[in-house]
Amino acid sequence: MFEIEQKLFFEGHKLVACIDEVGRGCLYGDVVAGAVILPAGFTIDGVKDSKKLSEKKRENLFEIIKSESVAYGFGVVGPEVIDKINIRQATRLAMKLALNNLRDRDGNRITPSYVLVDAEDVDTNIPQKAVIDGDNLVHGISAASILAKVYRDRMCQEWDMVHPGYDLAKNKGYGTKNHRDALVELGPTNRHRMTFLKNILRG
Repeated sequence: MFEIEQKLFFEGHKLVACIDEVGRGCLYGDVVAGAVILPAGFTIDGVKDSKKLSEKKRENLFEIIKSESVAYGFGVVGPEVIDKINIRQATRLAMKLALNNLRDRDGNRITPSYVLVDAEDVDTNIPQKAVIDGDNLVHGISAASILAKVYRDRMCQEWDMVHPGYDLAKNKGYGTKNHRDALVELGPTNRHRMTFLKNILRG
């Protein structure tokens, strides 16, 4: 998982930012991107694609990644923007925000010299590389995926209290049967992505 980063470090890039997103396919809520800069040559045991980790393991790694990173940041784009500009552009915007929000533990903004992104390109002048399946191939992108996943899952817990009945704490806003059935019975909320619901609510 370290080959791409190692090559960049060898070329002199000591501040390599890695970015990933979560929530792209959800029916409800924001798309969230996480960005992280880890120390050059530094790895964290157990870090891999967030989808392959238990919730408890992700929570533990979330705190370790934050404490061990040079900098980290998040980007959040809500459903009203997703509906307006489409999910791909909203995802790219969230990634740009996460990159721009990179801060060290003292709150100072950190600008990387290179950016690795999971299967996307970010609107930035910083040199970058899109890595297909990056959350499996790049250690830092896996770390970013954990940051984004835990951050959004915590948002889902709050959303579940605001809009009970859709099982958001469990389904995280994805289109499970319970979620789709609730949409038919209760209708959408102001946090649902209306452009995602056409087939569910037709007729």
